[in-house]
Amino acid sequence: MTRRSQPRSNAATDGGRLGMSLDTVRLSQPAKDQLIKLKRVTGIKNWNVLCRWALAVSLQDETPPLVRDVVTDSNIEMSWRTFAGAYGDIYMALIRSRCLRDGSEPTEEACGRTLVTHLHRGIGYLAGRRDLNSVDDLMKAVVP
Repeated sequence: MTRRSQPRSNAATDGGRLGMSLDTVRLSQPAKDQLIKLKRVTGIKNWNVLCRWALAVSLQDETPPLVRDVVTDSNIEMSWRTFAGAYGDIYMALIRSRCLRDGSEPTEEACGRTLVTHLHRGIGYLAGRRDLNSVDDLMKAVVP
């Protein structure tokens, strides 16, 4: 049996709050603004690449994100396939694992919440770094 790398949808978004469906990854306006800055300073041109880095950075932090309610109100959205690329199964396994570690059953809703909160925390972490001026600086900042 082959696992799908693109998760199934379960519902529409709740008025822009925590788009629970994993079919579409949505971002808040502040995250969009931070990604614009990150695109400029790193030279990375694609939202999905920066978002993958941001997710990885946040997942490295053992603590759960403080912000649990993210309003995904920007015009930036991407499909799960675009976000995860060829590594969709790996990203999904990481998200499910994080749900379990944080005490949640890895339902689609919990995985959607985990993705959105970690993605936004990671974007904030990266955008807040004053020493990030190139893709080399990004590598040094996130790879131990």
